[in-house]
Amino acid sequence: MQCPNCNCKDIGKIGTNQYYCWNCFVEMTITKGKLSLHQVEEDGSLSSLDDLFEDHDLQIEM
Repeated sequence: MQCPNCNCKDIGKIGTNQYYCWNCFVEMTITKGKLSLHQVEEDGSLSSLDDLFEDHDLQIEM
């Protein structure tokens, strides 16, 4: 698995269908074969980054 944001393979699993890129600090969630990317803010909240990517970039093969 590669991060769609930075193409790094340094991905860690943080929960069920949840992953974290240690290179660009983006949290990823897999739902129905599609990635959802979020930036972790200073207060711990998540901001969606999905609008920065095309749909085909967020599809994942299971």
